[in-house]
Amino acid sequence: MSTNGKPKFAMYWAASCGGCEISVLNIHEKILDVDANFEVVFWPVAMDAKYKDVEAMPDKSILLTLFNGGIRNDENEEIARLMRRKSQILVAFGSCACEGCIPGLANLSSPEDIFSAAYNSLSTENPKRSRPQYNFDMPEGTIHIPKFYPVLKTLDQVVPVDYYMPGCPPESHQIAAVVDLVIKVLQGQATLPPPGATIGAGGSTVCDDCPRVRNEKTIKKFVRIQDVEKIDPQLCLLEQGIPCNGPATRNGCGALCPQASAQCIGCYGPAEGVVDYGARLIASFASVIDSNDPETIDAILDGIPDPVGQFYRFNLAGSLLRAGMPAWKGNGAQ
Repeated sequence: MSTNGKPKFAMYWAASCGGCEISVLNIHEKILDVDANFEVVFWPVAMDAKYKDVEAMPDKSILLTLFNGGIRNDENEEIARLMRRKSQILVAFGSCACEGCIPGLANLSSPEDIFSAAYNSLSTENPKRSRPQYNFDMPEGTIHIPKFYPVLKTLDQVVPVDYYMPGCPPESHQIAAVVDLVIKVLQGQATLPPPGATIGAGGSTVCDDCPRVRNEKTIKKFVRIQDVEKIDPQLCLLEQGIPCNGPATRNGCGALCPQASAQCIGCYGPAEGVVDYGARLIASFASVIDSNDPETIDAILDGIPDPVGQFYRFNLAGSLLRAGMPAWKGNGAQ
């Protein structure tokens, strides 16, 4: 507890885009409930806060920390370990912390290829072909920047996590519901779910929330959505040959994308019980193809132009694959 009697709250932004921070602010007046019931002690994007201030706090003095973003460099890892020590409840908040998300797709490439794309591509003004230096001597002293890791890791690959809250970003109404739950727990009116549970989302699939009509799925080919002349507003997108990830994706978003005639891309991560998201999705797609011939099935699946982007767009870093060989070699693997 703080000196004012309120439990302490923290939020941190690691390797991610910042959308999770915005989604918290998008709970509108519900943010006042956070202020009324918590002392916000560490939230770098919203307040002036220093790492040394957190280091000075007693261990487990922060009741709740929402940690968004994956672990891409040694600073991310250092703060993840710091927040784990200082927090009673550490939540992997958003797809990047839970699964790696879009930044995790860089696990297909070596650090050298990543830096070349960032600093020496046609869109970059860098005539001296400069690269980041982890240490640099200045007149004022040596400055340091975080060391880039060859492989992006999910939060639970670095520290134990109490709860997972998926989404890219989590839907604001789900965040508000979790805020209400935590406040009720503080008031003795509710109990927290068991450790390791996924909060702010469902336990089934997006298909179960989708109002589109599903018949017997008989797919003869997969097509890009922009190549479909007219999308049937009532029929399951997958049955129209549009590769929709709903069959393997956890529900809780309200099936917003399929309702807008856009295929689910999987931002809420694997549904309950799914060990590997991509493997489950490949099996789901193969099972609805109108053929029993393995070669025909393979040919139809080959019609998906970007298999990794389709099956592991949000989940590569958290999957059984984790990374491609170039990244593993960069990590010292043979």
